[in-house]
Amino acid sequence: MTETRWHWIRHGPTHASAMIGWTDPPADLSDRGALERLAAALPARAVILSSHLRRAFVTADRLQGDRQRLPHFPTLHEIHFGAWEDQAHAEVGASYPQLLRAFREAPGTIAAPGGESWRDPQNRVNAAVDAVSLEHAGRDIIAVAHVGVILTQIERALGLTTPEAFAQRIEPLSLTRIIRSPKGWRAGPINHRP
Repeated sequence: MTETRWHWIRHGPTHASAMIGWTDPPADLSDRGALERLAAALPARAVILSSHLRRAFVTADRLQGDRQRLPHFPTLHEIHFGAWEDQAHAEVGASYPQLLRAFREAPGTIAAPGGESWRDPQNRVNAAVDAVSLEHAGRDIIAVAHVGVILTQIERALGLTTPEAFAQRIEPLSLTRIIRSPKGWRAGPINHRP
């Protein structure tokens, strides 16, 4: 197996102050300079894919250039916050104080009512990354997705605990590289802003 290089991009900013997992506000892509620098930092011969949520696929559209586009990947969508979707943290904290505390302090199997636990997106994203890595082995793959999706891959590549992964900052329009090789996974840079 040769190296397969993943270039993870967090979609453009949404300016949302609520918990937006499957909620789909548009991305603000008005910073043309940031988009141009990011596009220039990405390999020209890569394939590019994205989550099926608008904020991700529209960002991918802007970065595509002459790169081969793969279909949207619904499995790369953000964690589903269930009853907490599109609510501010303060609102959720007022309604579900103990559950929200457990969700933050012991992530993994705790989920919002009707939502996903951390393990749910982790499992589906790992499966998608493994499948795409096999199909495009030895290639550069640009994936435009969400903070939670990118954190699952940082956790995997670096062997972090979930709280350690949650401590990583992933800003909008940032680049995180993760490489799969015969020796395993490695990461870096993380949250790079070209």
